[in-house]
Amino acid sequence: QVQLVESGGGLVQAGGSLRLSCAASGRTFGSYAMGWFRQAPGKEREFVAGISRSGGSTSYADSVKGRFTISRDNAKNTVYLQMNSLKPEDAAVYYCAADRAVYPDDSSYAYDYWGQGTQVTVSS
Repeated sequence: QVQLVESGGGLVQAGGSLRLSCAASGRTFGSYAMGWFRQAPGKEREFVAGISRSGGSTSYADSVKGRFTISRDNAKNTVYLQMNSLKPEDAAVYYCAADRAVYPDDSSYAYDYWGQGTQVTVSS
């Protein structure tokens, strides 16, 4: 069992930055690929970024490439999402998720554990 708790969301102006964190419980954090997803009102949950167990491999949605960076610190059981050059369309509830696979998947169905989400609001 893995429990995930996101933090770092908030209100930011367009063009600004936020850093989301996701803290995981348990001793097996390094056994999971991790992903960040987001869901805006009236829209489906969508993949944002993923990182492999070791952190050596990352993947991104086209909409965030070059602006967002995912990273992890296995010693701290934490995964991060650095979000720069934020746009109003980035506003959503952001969720982190854990997948027992080695490499991250862009499908939400692949993930076994989810956090409760953190709200990101971007003002224009």
